[in-house]
Parts: sequence; C-alpha cells; structure tokens
Amino acid sequence: MSGYRRPEPASQFEQLTPLLAQVSTPVQYVGGEINAQHKAWDDARVHWALLFPDTYGVGQPNQGMAILYEVLNELDWASAERSFSVWPDLERLMRAKGVGQFTLESDRRVSGYDVIGVSLSTELSYTNLLNALDLAGLPIHAAERDDDAPLVVVGGHCAFNPEPIADFVDVVVLGDGEEASLELSRIVRDWLDEGRPGGRVGVLERLAHTGMFYVPRFYQVDYAPDATISRIAPVRADIPATINRWVLTGLDDWPYPKAPVVPMAETVHERYSVEIFRGCTRGCRFCQAGMITRPVRERSVQTIESMVDRGLAATGLEEVGLLSLSSADHSEIDQIAGGLADRYAGTNTSLSLPSTRVDAFNVQLAQELSRNGRRTGLTIAPEAGSERMRAVINKNVSEADLMATVTAAFEQGWRSVKMYFMCGLPTETDDDVAAIARLAKQVVARGREISGSRDIRCTVSIGGFVPKSHTPFEWAPQATPEVIDHRIAIVKDAIREDRQFRKSITVRYSAGEPGQVEGLLARGDRRVGRVVEAVWRAGGRFDGWSEYFDYELWTRCAAEQLAPFGIDLEWFTTRERPQVEVLAWDHLDSGLDRTWLWDEYRSAIAGDQLADCRWDDCNDCGVCPLFGVDIELATEGQRPSSQQAAS
Repeated sequence: MSGYRRPEPASQFEQLTPLLAQVSTPVQYVGGEINAQHKAWDDARVHWALLFPDTYGVGQPNQGMAILYEVLNELDWASAERSFSVWPDLERLMRAKGVGQFTLESDRRVSGYDVIGVSLSTELSYTNLLNALDLAGLPIHAAERDDDAPLVVVGGHCAFNPEPIADFVDVVVLGDGEEASLELSRIVRDWLDEGRPGGRVGVLERLAHTGMFYVPRFYQVDYAPDATISRIAPVRADIPATINRWVLTGLDDWPYPKAPVVPMAETVHERYSVEIFRGCTRGCRFCQAGMITRPVRERSVQTIESMVDRGLAATGLEEVGLLSLSSADHSEIDQIAGGLADRYAGTNTSLSLPSTRVDAFNVQLAQELSRNGRRTGLTIAPEAGSERMRAVINKNVSEADLMATVTAAFEQGWRSVKMYFMCGLPTETDDDVAAIARLAKQVVARGREISGSRDIRCTVSIGGFVPKSHTPFEWAPQATPEVIDHRIAIVKDAIREDRQFRKSITVRYSAGEPGQVEGLLARGDRRVGRVVEAVWRAGGRFDGWSEYFDYELWTRCAAEQLAPFGIDLEWFTTRERPQVEVLAWDHLDSGLDRTWLWDEYRSAIAGDQLADCRWDDCNDCGVCPLFGVDIELATEGQRPSSQQAAS
C-alpha cells in the first residue's frame, strides 16, 4: 500500500516481566484477560493506545474506555490497545531499566502508536498524564514532538476546559467519543495514506478545520492588565473561532460495550454496565456532567435487554448495573427492571442502580431490584441537607420525597442506605449543613420503625463543592478548604454526639484541600499548566489518592509559578467572576447559551427552581437548536438513525 506505514514497535515483554516479581499486584500489568483483543500490527493502518491516567483498578471499568476499545477494534483497518498508569514501585524499576509506558495487549511502548487517546475523568489525574507521556519517552510539551510522535488526544468531562493542559496535548475532543474517534481515525488514515503531507502540522490542520476537534496550538490567549483573559482567538483565518461538541443520537444503533474485558485484577466495579440513557435535563446547577451531556437520549427496552443478555454471556459477570446520570429517570425504568428481573429469576444475577434520584425511586422499582433476594445498598443523592439549598442547586426534591424513597426501600427489605451530599455550595450556611445530620437520623429512625430492628445502617458521604465550567456556577466563588473542613466537622460532631444514632451512621468525607486544587485545575487557564508541570517535576503523582496527594507541594508550586502573572491560587478558586469576564473555555461550545447559564446562576442565588424539560416546556438552554438534536424517549421511539459505515 502506498503512503506511510508506522513500523512496529518492539515488545518489551522480556524486559518488563522480571520487574513484575518485585512490585505489588503484578497481575494488573500482564493483560491476557477474557475479551481482550489482539490484532497483528500490519493488519491495521491506524494504531491507538487508549491511556487511562490512573491505575488498572480504576480505569479498566471505565465505560467510555470500554466503548472506544470495541468501536475502534471493530474497524478492519484500525486497532486499539490499553495502557494504564503504573504505581510508583513499578515506575522506579521501569525508569532504571529503560522500560517505557506500555500497552497490556503487546507490551509495546505507547510512543510507537499513531494516536494516544486519553480519557480524563478527573482533573487530579493531570500529573499522571504528564508522567505517562514522559515514561513513554515523549516530550511532555506538544510543540516539541516531531512527525513520528503519536498524536496525544484527550476527551472526557475534563476536556471541556482543557486549558491547564493545553501545552501538553495535541487534540481535544468535546462530547461523545464514538463518532469522534471514527472520524479522527479516518483523517489520520487518509493523511498516512497520502504520505503524511505537511507533517505533524498537516494532520493537525485537517482536524482543526472540521470545527469538531480543538487543536490548542492554533489558538492564542491574550491577557488584560488586570490578569483576566482579554481574548481567545485562532492564530489563522482558516481556523474556526469556536469548536463544537460531538452529540451522538440513536443510541440503539451503538450497543456498546458488547463484550467488555473481564479484569483479572481487582477493580472498583465488577459488573456488566449498560448505559440505559445518556444526558440529563434535571438541570442541577452544580452538575457539569448533566449540563454537558444534554439532551436526554434513551435506549429502548429491547436494546437494553439484548445488551444485557449478550454482555453477561460474554463476561460471566453476575451483576448488572443500569448506568446513567439518574437511571430511575428512564421513561420505561419499571419495564426495564421488571423485564430483567423476570429474565434472570432464579439465578445469581442481581440488578443495581449505581445512583438514583431521590424522587425517582418507587415501591415497584424496589420490588424488581430486590426480587432475587440480593440487594446492594441503596444509593441516593439528595446533595444538600436543607430544602432551601436544594432549591439553590435546582435539585427539585423535598424532604417528603426523600422519606418516601427510603420508606419504599426499607419496606422491601433494604437495611442500608448511602446518601451523597455536598458542602460549600453558594449561599450555604452552617445551619444548611447541620440539616445533613438531621436527615441521616430521620432515615435511620424510619428504617428502625419499618423493620422493627436496630440493624439499620446509613452512610453519609460528603464532598466539598467545586465549581465547574459550562455550568451556572462557573462564575461562583469556591469555599476555602477551612470552610469545607469546618462544615464537615459540623456533621461529624452532630452524629458523634448523638448516642441514639452514632453507631448506625458512618460519615465519609473528602477534605477541603484536594478540592481546592481540583478547583484550580477545573477553572484554570493556560498559565495553570506551569503549576501542573512544576508539581509533576517535583514528584507529584496520583493526586486523586489521599496517600499521594501533597497540598503543600501544590500551594508552593502555585505561588511560585503564578506570582509572575500577579495572580495566585485563590484568584482561580475563591474569586467570583463577573458576567462579562472572558472565561478560559468560552471558545469551546457545549451548546449551552451563555446568557442562559448566567440567568440560572442568578436564579440559584434567588432560590428559584427550573423544571425538567424532559417532561415540561423547553427551558431554552440552547443545545437542541444549535446541534439539530432533540430529546429521544424510548416511549416515543428513537428517531431513525444509523451508524455511518467506516469506509
């Protein structure tokens, strides 16, 4: 075949294998799992290394990675292999022996692939990204990579503000990855077939010209005298001023994952997860995931049942997770749960909702989820303790809704409830947070009343609120770590001091310091990239893990790197932005109208609530008309669509 063909990188198997006997949990590095896919190098034109910048245990169950792994490997001209961050014990040995970041399928260095596709699910993984690139032998700065280096492509929720890592990545994908990965593969394939015209810049230009792939090197950021951004603009007239998000419609045509890899090492989730719908229109003002995945697109009952049948047969797993941002909101959730319960009656297969809305859980659903006698703990997310705060964040649930939900669960035999809350929300007071403890006690008391037993458990999980881009709170000030820790202490003290309930309620929490660093990275601009690099060069790794997170290191590097610009850590976190300020992500279009977001921010401060447009009138957020999409409900049938053949 004409054009350029990348030479096959050498396997590092002989060098890597002896190292595994010297590290903890070596099984996570060996590959060879059920449903892992192996293609001969010469059978593919475009070679992907899918990199998850965290451990195998965290990354292997990732739904997005599992989907892309299958979508790409179904192409007869492309291949995809997996790579995960390695623990520091193996990293030290690899560096000492000259072994590079590798894929599980072949032990080859990821630097020898055409594309490194990175899934970014948390900002605290940025140092791991830099570490993996360096361990692969690649320059961490995109501008220093030559024509033979792979394209570093990032996606996931963090991609909606990639500016803190703009200097380190080549391409950013906003939104759904299925069609985006196929189109990027086609563009790279054609560029390779034509002999790589224009070199690395040539293929980046092709991607940027589509208006669907963000190439940071083609955009310039200018700053005003007060250190705010004055303008973000393309450096050339032929580059689009804004980049659009990918929105996948007709989910029935994309029934992935069909046969996910079955892990050999322990992972955070061990279940077959089927995404029953994508998107959310509840309008929770704190929730970036709900905002950037609009509109709701449901899968049909028939497709869900088919996916579960095939997935369980292919994996041997015994738990089915009905996955979405709020699974009980599916318009046919009772039929889904009832049909699956019928289908697997008398087996060891259990059904679970990873998390559900307080007001969407009901007696029938509780019966179906518990029919085979196996009950995972009920997990719900009230998010705020007081009704006033739930109005501020547009949670649209009352205390009566919460008690009705736990009542339905306790009456069907549940004995354990987990509730997620946040603290540090805009306008929040100590009294609002104290209401969390009061609610937990009410839940336990209700469970004891129904069951006639004191064997009722409630876990309260509290995290500090971090404002995110593309949400109504993108302008809001973030609470300081001291405030977060103080308010968590209010809940802990109120429960510990109550002898009637303290043994039945467990409080889990995230301290305020990691949240402040997450806030810096979530709303930072390109200047913050200097902080990320400085932390990594000073040894920062696995910042999402409490045993590795070093707040003093982050604050020191932030002070050193940001001082020349006249700004600091607090400037990016605890400062409220005015409406007119240019935000670091304003050129990345999620479809949400900026004025609508600002109006929602003001409505939050006033405590006004907004209805769910899935069941009520359109609330004019802007997504559907901009992208030519609409809400797709299983009850109305999916709009006709079909997967474009990968020619």
